[in-house]
Amino acid sequence: MTRTPGPAGPTLPAPHPVLAEVTERVVARSAGTRAAYLERIRSAAAQGPAAGPSREGLGCANLAHGAAACGPDKLTLTATPARNLAIVTAYNDMLSAHQPFETYPALLKQAAREAGGVAQVAGGVPAMCDGITQGRAGMELSLFSRDVIAMSTAVALSHDMFDTAVLLGVCDKIVPGLVIGALSFGHLPVLLAPAGPMPSGLPNREKSRVRQAFAAGEVGREELLDAESQSYHGPGTCTFFGTANSNQLLMEVMGLHLPGSSFVNPGTPLRDALTAETARRALAAAGDPSLAMGEIVDERAVLNGVVALLATGGSTNHTMHLVAMAAAAGVQLTWDDFSDLSAVVPLLARIYPNGSADVNHFRAAGGMQLLIRELLAAGLLHDDVRTVDGPGLSRYTREPFLDGSGDDGELIWQEGPAESPDKAVLRGVADPFAPDGGLRVLHGDLGRSVVKTSAVHPAHRVVTAPARVFDDQADLLSAYEAGELDGRDLVAVVRFQGPRANGMPELHKLTPPLSVLQERGQAVAVVTDGRMSGASGAVPAALHVTPEAADGGPLAKVRDGDVLRLDTLTGTLSLIDAGGFDARDPVAPAGGPGPTSGTGRELFAAFRAAVGPADRGASVALSN
Repeated sequence: MTRTPGPAGPTLPAPHPVLAEVTERVVARSAGTRAAYLERIRSAAAQGPAAGPSREGLGCANLAHGAAACGPDKLTLTATPARNLAIVTAYNDMLSAHQPFETYPALLKQAAREAGGVAQVAGGVPAMCDGITQGRAGMELSLFSRDVIAMSTAVALSHDMFDTAVLLGVCDKIVPGLVIGALSFGHLPVLLAPAGPMPSGLPNREKSRVRQAFAAGEVGREELLDAESQSYHGPGTCTFFGTANSNQLLMEVMGLHLPGSSFVNPGTPLRDALTAETARRALAAAGDPSLAMGEIVDERAVLNGVVALLATGGSTNHTMHLVAMAAAAGVQLTWDDFSDLSAVVPLLARIYPNGSADVNHFRAAGGMQLLIRELLAAGLLHDDVRTVDGPGLSRYTREPFLDGSGDDGELIWQEGPAESPDKAVLRGVADPFAPDGGLRVLHGDLGRSVVKTSAVHPAHRVVTAPARVFDDQADLLSAYEAGELDGRDLVAVVRFQGPRANGMPELHKLTPPLSVLQERGQAVAVVTDGRMSGASGAVPAALHVTPEAADGGPLAKVRDGDVLRLDTLTGTLSLIDAGGFDARDPVAPAGGPGPTSGTGRELFAAFRAAVGPADRGASVALSN
């Protein structure tokens, strides 16, 4: 049972002028593609749940196949017009973030049964972890796994058996892939059910200290492993604010989660109650055109996601993932939209690596409810959106609770806090940590890139230094260990790391050694066509440089000693006194192209050839 009091509060202001201007241009830019998308899903709806269960059109043999293993629900599924819920799951028990999903199907099925419906696991999608594959060959499959997940989601939903869906996924590429795939079936109502973060372990500041001590040779592997194990210690997402937790924030503020459900810990009664309620809401939404996923994910919902990401200093990976998710709904989002909004969206949260707190501390400090309340009150979020909870984002200023004693209390929502109890973690718009969102788009001689400045000290936000060029992150680490980078200012150029080159791996391992150099007083920056995401922190890093080196981009012309200037204040990435640069021929990677086989890389040759550029989402499925 649930009680959901309606939202209450003061009348909200008109949208901020910059939000209004960016929204207007995104709507205009997307007019053709959005109209075509809506026509497609509305046509599908006319043949599906809006006219009755889509499986009614199946032949008897088709339906018998789909219901054969449905056990006690078979009669309900075949003899009545009961609604059928598709479960698409990223469960595996190797990854802490996805292990909790083991019990979700049973919870969802029971809740569906009690609501007079049926739930079936429609399919599974792969879920890999950048934290495990960092620095390994498997990382080169990571970004492409998003397209595989999108395709797998489409396969799962392709059977015409379902009236609604719940998607189970948390981490980096999994949630964007699920969303992209489900938007191909945007005529269906779709909710995402998160697993939640693991409880807090070793404080992030201490974890970072041990990592840097290891990079400096001050502690050994045993001490490092102990610290990492204390940090990543149980089921649930990692607690730092990387792409996984940025995903959860986005799904909530874009109206695809139930209010307040993103950061509830796994294995708790409240988590289970929210999961069961997700099934009930999904079944209740079937047949309601206003709750179709493709109607909810519109231009305003997408821009709400951008604003929330900026206000919390979230993952730079979403300069690609949000672009790709938006494109799947016919919405054309650009890096300039991010940049223009970043100039007016204040930074309201300090979550590691932008601070010492983790996402559990963020939730305790007021969490999503206070964040959304503050941004709505400043006109920085659109309230006039659809959500899976009903019309209006102001519904998401409410927090879920179990009302009553014991673990079987009634699920209710109450208004969240009006003020943060911990302003070292979360603040209001009137007293932000910074006046802007901490994301810059850089333009210049080397192309376009994004840089996350929210964790960069103001003294390090402009770096002018000679380039030291590497064609592989392992070469940079070797140079560091050999002392070749000591005592000198440098801009580390790590190229041939883009999607066409090798799948655009995240370069996590560069952060600790470069941080050591910076703390020694050297001016240090990174310029790369690869990714760093949640690992990008105190060292300024121009990421996702496009066009990439492997596609003839200017990075392929840079030589050791060229003086580069990374200026986050003016938004430029420039060459200084590199005479004859334009006349230079681009070079191939030192030692030839990297390995294209082994660890499954040979299976992704077609992906490397077809992938689009980073600023268009680095997508295979949507590259055309």
